[in-house]
Amino acid sequence: MTNMEKDQYEQQAKEINKNENKMQLQRTIGYLEGVSFIVGTIVGAGIFVSPTGVLKYSLLNVGVALIVWTACGIVSLMGALCYAELGTALPFSGGEYSHIKRALGSPLAFIFMWTAMFNKPASNAARALLFAEYATQPFYGECLAPELLKKCLALAVLWFLGLLNGRSVKMAAWVQTVFTILKMMALSVIAIGGIVLLIRGRKDNLARFENAFSSEIPDVAQMAEAFFQGLYAYGGWWSLNYLAEEVKNPSRNIPWTVMTALPSVTVFYLLVNISYLTVLTPKEMVSSVAVAVTWANRVIPSVAWMIPAAVAVSIFGALNSSMFTLGRLSYAGSQSGHLPIIISMLNIQYCTPAPAMIFSTVIASIFIIPSDLIALTNYFGFSVWLMIGLTCTSLIVLRYREPDLHRPYKVFLPVAFGMVAISLFLVLAPVVWSPKVQYVYAFFFMLGSLLLYLPFVHFKIHFEFVNKITCYLQLLLEVSPADYKSD
Repeated sequence: MTNMEKDQYEQQAKEINKNENKMQLQRTIGYLEGVSFIVGTIVGAGIFVSPTGVLKYSLLNVGVALIVWTACGIVSLMGALCYAELGTALPFSGGEYSHIKRALGSPLAFIFMWTAMFNKPASNAARALLFAEYATQPFYGECLAPELLKKCLALAVLWFLGLLNGRSVKMAAWVQTVFTILKMMALSVIAIGGIVLLIRGRKDNLARFENAFSSEIPDVAQMAEAFFQGLYAYGGWWSLNYLAEEVKNPSRNIPWTVMTALPSVTVFYLLVNISYLTVLTPKEMVSSVAVAVTWANRVIPSVAWMIPAAVAVSIFGALNSSMFTLGRLSYAGSQSGHLPIIISMLNIQYCTPAPAMIFSTVIASIFIIPSDLIALTNYFGFSVWLMIGLTCTSLIVLRYREPDLHRPYKVFLPVAFGMVAISLFLVLAPVVWSPKVQYVYAFFFMLGSLLLYLPFVHFKIHFEFVNKITCYLQLLLEVSPADYKSD
């Protein structure tokens, strides 16, 4: 073979590899899986255990509480529709991170990632510990389960899901769909039980709804706190954008998935709360440690054991979807040079972001060992709405800066302005009404990310030994750099 023939052969081999064997995330998430990821992320343990915050801050006013639940569902749908436009126009992994980087610049995106890499793993650690508590407590009766056992089980669950997500996207999506169906079946039992009791029309069941607004009306500060509680229960509506690069036909499936999942969750939340209030008085509901268990003991005592099992199933599903999305954030950050390059590599056999999943699982594991660290995340609540506001601002900026960008779905622009205003209010309200020095610490922690951004991202300072570590890990994990996906 001559040198010319050899060169032609190598060129052909490169073309074949380029066109047929690209190392990219595969589009395996369909409509049903997308709905399962959104619903599964939103519905965790809260609706079963403590859906009382809204009622408490509504001053036990049933009518006001139900209005707040509905309004929070509408606000969440507004935000999800804004995200749907960004997800269809820019179908890349990373969610808010990718959109903020495109519209508002790399420094703000880095601050978001820095904050999220603290908040989200801590949230996953908290979910894993809560799952461990519900899974182990039935074996100990009235005694408390050992802390060491709960932490070991929490770590085992984290690593099981981390490795599952790192090995097979299809299997992770299948697990998510199954567990979402199971948790919605449990909510359906509660919702249908309440409807049956209402249809029977017992006076004590109907009285609370006939005089729904008879209690004291909350003031502005109390209403704001009720909205905080309600919006927290809807948290996770933004999750699909983290998977946009893996959604089949994103221009169609992302909007339809959002418009299915959010109204469904809103209806279920309303029906479940009505069911609780049909059986329990507002005072009983607020004072209950586990509302769904109390409800089951009164309505279906023979199978009341089902509720703790349903809570564990719900937490497991929410943890799976949360870990899935966190891996995609790490992957996107690494692709942009904001994290070590090894994290953006894909497994050569399964085309999954295995290093990103391992990285995010390691961070979550660190939070489990000294679990007191999780309490620190309470002071970062405002950062969630700060980033949502910045993401919706990105939508507005891109509308004017890139008017020719292909947008298969466009949200009504005043909706985006409304979300920016709501986000600004939710960022400032807790700081103004109940100022704490911890908020200042949290803010400086976020800005502290620039101490890493300037030398390592902006000025591109690089150490040679990092390349050796990268090569070693690449061989160990059998991963390869991902090809750029142009769509």
